[in-house]
Amino acid sequence: MHQRRRSLSHPAPIRAVEHCLKLIDALSANEQARGVTDLGGELRLAKSTVYRLLQTLAGRDYVVQDPATGRYRLGLKFLELGALVSGHLTIRTVAQPHLQWLMEVTKETVHLGLLEGGEVVYADKIESPQTIRMYSRVGRRSPLHCTALGKVLLAYQTEEALRDLLHAGLRRYTPRTITSPGRLRAELKRVRTEGYALDNEEFEEGLRCVAAPIRDHAQTVIASLGIAGPAARLEPVKLPALIKRAREAADAVSAALGHKGVAGPYRGRGAATGREGN
Repeated sequence: MHQRRRSLSHPAPIRAVEHCLKLIDALSANEQARGVTDLGGELRLAKSTVYRLLQTLAGRDYVVQDPATGRYRLGLKFLELGALVSGHLTIRTVAQPHLQWLMEVTKETVHLGLLEGGEVVYADKIESPQTIRMYSRVGRRSPLHCTALGKVLLAYQTEEALRDLLHAGLRRYTPRTITSPGRLRAELKRVRTEGYALDNEEFEEGLRCVAAPIRDHAQTVIASLGIAGPAARLEPVKLPALIKRAREAADAVSAALGHKGVAGPYRGRGAATGREGN
């Protein structure tokens, strides 16, 4: 007698567990408490099956029942588990394989940037295999207003934080450094609109960088991820492709951290322009 074989890597799902997970997904998709009949209709399950699953979950505090309406919603147990998972997922651990991928496809040095004390800190890096490459080190601090990693982080800070930075003054590092508050505000608006930042020899002459934002499960920008290299190699015509790669890697890290939103379409406008300072 012929027997159907299943791949060991794709074992047959346990039906009860699959139904339970679908039930949890249905409850998480709606902020309102839901009833047995409503859930059964959506999931195409018998009301008796839905009721037993809900009672089992309620017994372990995964769902709670509203005594007034009899409807169900997710319980605080999921908040507890979410905090536990979040604590185990450090940004460096999650980002590392995506940084590695980005370096391999671009052959340029890549960085993970974090905001600390009004500066961007290089939290991680993978160096380019090429002889001529950007010098940097993990732990190095750089200004926000003239680096791609820094601009991404600054673009999503509060108005108060931006005012504090402007009040302290915008130091000029190269002839291309933006030192005008109005110009910087316009640049940060562009970063939010187009989804990437560019350092066009603004921090160090001969160095060009692009960066994109990393978001967490709460849609908050918590880090930046970027590519850096000699301006002669990261020439304007190549920037759109590099920006696309940086955004792909940053979005992958965001997804791994629980971000489910859409960051917005990549737009090439302005990517290949040589912006001057002031």
